[in-house]
Amino acid sequence: MEAEGPVVAARVGGARKASVPVLLSNVKQDASPVRSTNVAEVDRVLGGGFLSGSVTLLGGEPGIGKSTLILQVCAAMAMAGARCLVVTGEESAQQVGRRAERLGANVDDVLLLAETEVESILASIDDVKPDVLIVDSVQTMSASSVGSAAGTVTQVRECSQAFVSLAKQRGIVVILIGHVTKEGTLAGPRVLEHMVDTVLEFEGDRHHGLRFLRASKHRFGATDEVGVLEMTEKGLRSVADASGLFLDDRRPGVAGSVVVPTLQGRRPMLVELQVLVCKTRLPQPRRVAQGLDGGRVAVVLAVLDRRAEIVVGDSDVFASIVGGVKVDDPGSDLPLALALVSSLNDTPVAVDLIAIGEIGLGGEVRNVPHMSKRLTEAARMGFRQAIVPQGTPDGPPELRLHRVASLVEAIRAMTRAAPKKHEHSDRQAVIQLVQANDE
Repeated sequence: MEAEGPVVAARVGGARKASVPVLLSNVKQDASPVRSTNVAEVDRVLGGGFLSGSVTLLGGEPGIGKSTLILQVCAAMAMAGARCLVVTGEESAQQVGRRAERLGANVDDVLLLAETEVESILASIDDVKPDVLIVDSVQTMSASSVGSAAGTVTQVRECSQAFVSLAKQRGIVVILIGHVTKEGTLAGPRVLEHMVDTVLEFEGDRHHGLRFLRASKHRFGATDEVGVLEMTEKGLRSVADASGLFLDDRRPGVAGSVVVPTLQGRRPMLVELQVLVCKTRLPQPRRVAQGLDGGRVAVVLAVLDRRAEIVVGDSDVFASIVGGVKVDDPGSDLPLALALVSSLNDTPVAVDLIAIGEIGLGGEVRNVPHMSKRLTEAARMGFRQAIVPQGTPDGPPELRLHRVASLVEAIRAMTRAAPKKHEHSDRQAVIQLVQANDE
């Protein structure tokens, strides 16, 4: 049981006079300045930058690059004239300094403080008067007035409240870095997320270079924007054309590959969905999904079996979204089904074809939101055919739409658009080479 200590209210400005109620109609709108981060994808998610006096909580798995991102943001803001103070509680000043040197973030007006006691941090803030305060991480901070260890619920709540009070009273931009649990949620009391103005989630597959920044809470703007960054040897860089990056290594003419125009927030992106169907001797065939919901894969397999009489009960099925992206878009149902059929029949889909649509249990193909955005992005990337639900409105003039009402119609449309047998150059070349060697 944690001991409840006295609140640390006196730490920021001491005792205050009682507030006087005012009429809502008389409240003046304070045009608080927005500080751009000068990192394009971060500004995209924040709607332009950090609002002065705001508190932002950044969470993500260990090693995903949170400290790298914040250090780069801090350096970019300092180069634009902001005075930044980085408080590190997890690493020494030397460790942070080495990372800054590697990232090229050793710039003027960035101050570093290795400290974990809130009272000492507040005293340093009085001396240096920063515009931006970064705390890495809030779980390592402690207040001497609370008789429990750092990282406990009481300590996290108390220290966070101290930084929130500081931001509101002095107009400082405060960025708190937080740990996440095994389930992927932010560690600490749930009230922590309610106290701050913005909650950012930094995620990605550590085995791939791509990282995604999302806002699960944002009091000053929308929460449906997604920032895409790529981890390089020199740190993170913004990715303006995510579709081009995802499709850069795509090999046309491979059976089981279909391009999906998906939505990440409000941002349309084209990703490659690959499926491999192969015979198995195991009594229980394997179903492996990477980047896709395994439940949706099972549903699509069941609908193919029941409504299209395409059975893969004696085969392993491996489905993957290439590039480490996670897709939970129902519009990926139809591309998944077509990729399964393509792999099963060893027949590639047309190189310039995309597919989008949700599949119902009755085998019908349903519409999904924001079709115009998806189709426009597909046309921009050079695709000229699309298999879409029946009620889809007209898209870009250069994109031919194959409107279908059912899964069976979609399979027929894919077959009609498929390249001729002699166009299956890769596989035919391999077969001919093997035959020539045998002779």
